[in-house]
Amino acid sequence: MKDGLDAYIIDAVRTPRGAAREGGALQQVKSIHLLKPLYQELGQRLGPALDEVSDVVLGCVTAVGDQGANIAKISALFADWPESISGMTLNRFCASGLDAVTLAAVKVHSSMENIVVAGGVESMSRVPLLKDRGAWFADPEVSEKTGFLHMGISADLVATQGGISREEADRYALASHQRAARAQAEGRFAHSIIPVRSRDGAVLLDHDESVDLEMTAAKLSSEKLAFPGIAEDGGEALIRKKYPALKEMNYIHTNLSSPARVDGAALVAIANRATIDRLAVKPRAQILSYAHASVEPVLMLTGAVLAAKNALAKADLHPGMIDLWEVNESFAGTVIDFMNKLELDSERVNVNGGAIALGHALGATGSILVGSLMDELDRQDLRYGCVAICAGAGIGQAIVIERIKA
Repeated sequence: MKDGLDAYIIDAVRTPRGAAREGGALQQVKSIHLLKPLYQELGQRLGPALDEVSDVVLGCVTAVGDQGANIAKISALFADWPESISGMTLNRFCASGLDAVTLAAVKVHSSMENIVVAGGVESMSRVPLLKDRGAWFADPEVSEKTGFLHMGISADLVATQGGISREEADRYALASHQRAARAQAEGRFAHSIIPVRSRDGAVLLDHDESVDLEMTAAKLSSEKLAFPGIAEDGGEALIRKKYPALKEMNYIHTNLSSPARVDGAALVAIANRATIDRLAVKPRAQILSYAHASVEPVLMLTGAVLAAKNALAKADLHPGMIDLWEVNESFAGTVIDFMNKLELDSERVNVNGGAIALGHALGATGSILVGSLMDELDRQDLRYGCVAICAGAGIGQAIVIERIKA
């Protein structure tokens, strides 16, 4: 194993994830109010070390409306953090929250900054996906030139090429809910979750809302396919043009084997060794390596495979050495494909469920997964973990961490 980055995770906090639907628990909560209790809690955990924080880096995919105007900087001010702390908001699609963590790691590794707080936020109730009307999907000329395809159709393409069946996807989705329900019942998320409260202090939500405790195989198998109709509107023609040898598309995904849309936020504090030693702060994990990747944009959702391989190579590790994996459940078939290509034991992947059950808060998910991974490494007394995420237009990102024993 190589030495890794001079970047250590002090702690991580997150909100519970609220279902992004009418009547969802966090539907009326603005993004800045999702972040405020996280700043308050993380500030308390940092103590005097808060004075060493120089920057906040937040991922946010749809940075308009409630989430516009550099929400990273404005949310830090709103939470009464020191005015000396700067802030920036970034967008790497679904990998945004993870990219915030890697950027923070590089900043402290450089010794130009001591502590940087990374994270992400996304209120999909209040700022729906695609509300920013980006050229990639809203400008026909750009869409055609760059090969824009609905991600659900891309997931079905990945499944078709990988020979993954509807039954396999449904079994995976059921396991996601079952694992998430068990994790909730056993309090496995307790260290990181900070309840969201109303202005009068009443708890609005203290658990991930989209987990279905009554999910069954029968319910999954009776759900209609989600994407054939969308594919007929130009999507399948694009696939035929890009992959002329493909004989037939096998549509396998339903809304229940796709990620749940949710509202949520997370923060992760990262420092270098000199700062940790000087302040006598106890870190929870070291960031060993990270990698970006990008693959063919129509197939799109396989970028995490390449990113994970590259991140492992940089850390001088191989897949079998990773104790736990957090692979974002963009769709059931894409995670199955990821496990197949890296030859992973499913008992080490998303052991507490994933986005199918817990939800995918776009810009926040990557940073949420970093905290969840650390919590589970602690619980099981394990060493190495990897977070991997695929994202739009072929992007993939991965990060490898090593737990530091208490």
